[in-house]
Amino acid sequence: MTDLIQALHTPVAEPGTGQVVTGGAVSRVDGRAKVTGAARYAAEYPAPDLLYGVVVSGAIAKGRILDIDIEEAMALDGVVEVMSHLNRPKVRSFDIAYKDMTAPAGSPFRPLYDDRIIYNGQPVALVLAETFEAARRAAALVRIRYEEEDHDTRLTANLDRAYKPRPLKAGYEPPPPEKGDAEKAFKAAPVKIEAEFYHGVEHHNPLELFASTVIREENGHLTIYDKTQSSQNSRWYVSHVFGLSKDKVTVRNPYVGGAFGSGLRPQYQLTLAVMASLKLKRSVRVQLTRQQMFSFGHRPETVQWVKLAADRDGTLRSIQHEAIAETSQIEDYIEVVVNWSGLLYACENIKLGYKLVSLDQYTPLDMRAPGAAHGMHALEVAMDELSYELKMDPLSLRLKNYAERSPVDDKPYSSKELRACYEQGAEQFGWSQRPLAPRARKEGSEFVGWGMATGVWDAMQMFARASAVMHADGTLVVSSAATDIGTGTYTVMATIAAEAMGMPLERVKFQLGDSTLPAAPIEGGSSHVATVGSAVAGVCDKLQLTLLRYAQADPDSPFRDKRLRDVEFKGGVMRLKKDPNTFISLGTIVGRSGRERIEEKYLMLPAMLKQRKFRRLVHSAVFVEVRVDEELGVVRVTRVVSAIAAGRIMNTKTATSQIVGGVVWGISQALHEESHTDHRFGRFMNHNLSEYHVAVNADIHDIDVVFVEEDDRIVSRLGAKGVGEIGLVSVAAAVSNAIYHATGKRIRSTPITPEKVLAGGP
Repeated sequence: MTDLIQALHTPVAEPGTGQVVTGGAVSRVDGRAKVTGAARYAAEYPAPDLLYGVVVSGAIAKGRILDIDIEEAMALDGVVEVMSHLNRPKVRSFDIAYKDMTAPAGSPFRPLYDDRIIYNGQPVALVLAETFEAARRAAALVRIRYEEEDHDTRLTANLDRAYKPRPLKAGYEPPPPEKGDAEKAFKAAPVKIEAEFYHGVEHHNPLELFASTVIREENGHLTIYDKTQSSQNSRWYVSHVFGLSKDKVTVRNPYVGGAFGSGLRPQYQLTLAVMASLKLKRSVRVQLTRQQMFSFGHRPETVQWVKLAADRDGTLRSIQHEAIAETSQIEDYIEVVVNWSGLLYACENIKLGYKLVSLDQYTPLDMRAPGAAHGMHALEVAMDELSYELKMDPLSLRLKNYAERSPVDDKPYSSKELRACYEQGAEQFGWSQRPLAPRARKEGSEFVGWGMATGVWDAMQMFARASAVMHADGTLVVSSAATDIGTGTYTVMATIAAEAMGMPLERVKFQLGDSTLPAAPIEGGSSHVATVGSAVAGVCDKLQLTLLRYAQADPDSPFRDKRLRDVEFKGGVMRLKKDPNTFISLGTIVGRSGRERIEEKYLMLPAMLKQRKFRRLVHSAVFVEVRVDEELGVVRVTRVVSAIAAGRIMNTKTATSQIVGGVVWGISQALHEESHTDHRFGRFMNHNLSEYHVAVNADIHDIDVVFVEEDDRIVSRLGAKGVGEIGLVSVAAAVSNAIYHATGKRIRSTPITPEKVLAGGP
């Protein structure tokens, strides 16, 4: 009894100190590991007897391999094998084996499966050597003869053969049925605009190159370090392709150097590395080159048509939005490009359409804000055009048509603080001082323009599992097979757990990036906080109850007859609410239980029946200032204010970083990024970071982020939604609109390069 009394009055720290509260500006808990180099990425894990693999890329867009000459390559010192479809190990033959958790409808690409070539840059062989240098040199010596067939990679020349996609992708929502009679209303309206938009191909280009290190253990178990947005998706894929039981494969991705959607699907270096390891019974590493980063997935080339009609007071009477995008010959990659046009503005007549054209290239891939990046650009530039036809302020037009319920299905929004985004963003930017007419302000050789646009993105929640372990030393370890692609997952999840358990952050560790951990969804769609964060909060609730029950085990315990509502967790202790001086450290509870650890597990399932009744979205209002030198065609984005409504913000520091990063990419989309195809070869030609232009420091100036107050308990128990995608959405549209305000030149394609500014379009 004396020991118990002493334990009750010996806290780890003074109650109430060291308390972590979500919503603050917490620095990244993994920051030191990253800046000191202690954080290891997929290509940095050592292994004894490691072989290095270098991919040989195909040189034609369509055809067959006739012959592979490996004599010179094999003659080099240190070269062990040249693997191709001729000598690869056995793989399964059915499409279903190659279907990862995000695969679209169709037949997934199968690396080194047979002699067929379906796109330029396709992997056709893998050279394996004792050193990377030997493998790279040998790869250049592999000679391949092809039988070439006619190919076609031109979207705009094939719009006449567009077709409706097979709606078999998880999460894909086809355009809804027409509401009202959009074309009739368009013809009858007094004010109308029609516009065509074009968006070229973009590539993700994260800093970390795609790589897989397969470490083969003596018992044949494969531990794989993979650049992926889901360790469990990669494990699923490897197990099915090679017919391996899941207990024979562990995939880890504790650190990922950016992905932006490029890691949603397992990429071919993973397949090749596992193939080689199984064939040679050795550990293998395969890392792609920067050029090969352009050989899988991209934001698809898209053509769009928008028609808007309104009364003279600005009331929208018709919204029509159609899009045609490219896909591969083997899969129907689909994006929700046009659907956003039915979610933002009140209108009684809405018609949306979406089609695909299959081309001889690799299947496109989700890229940050897939569909919205292109679709919202078209809609918001069209809205800007309509405002000028009406001689109406662009913000006033949007407020005039503000939707209180979802226009296409009349569902209420789970929460919507877009009006506050408009108000607070405009105030921060100084929008009220904007002259209505274009070309009204010039400073030196530059015209100054102000533009704005609305952003929208889904607020998603999926299922997830989490475990929480309280140790006798007073530390808490929370685990889930989540992924941190640089978004701050380590920090936010640890913060949620620390707040829930009333513990100092330094006593809490969050484990992720391991396929053996409790199940988590693929990191994408800005859903990780709402999903995994809710699981973390849920498992902490269970752990609190378990700790209370253990504290009640002693007959003389002051907690004996207390319920959870009678206690609180603060400063690493559990204490009575009515008598804070009666407390016991959490570690002591564990120690007195006779255990070293107490663990709880939790399955978080979305309240789907409740959620389906609502439209769950995040919103933004983006305000941009540009300066345009018409003689040079140079555009500078000098000021951006992005006002965001994304539910409760768990960490203002990491959330602000996410929005700033999205804005930077939006500027890059607007002015710089495009992959150029030489259609004679069906090949992306600017496949490097010197010719594929991205925004750099000199292109970025002032960016202010405003988080409006919002709390959405329908989307998640935390009140959080998500901030990954929304920072990018409609930034390009706001830049485009600002350029028009500065110059009076309407440019409807991205990127808006100097030659387009000089020519005044398209």
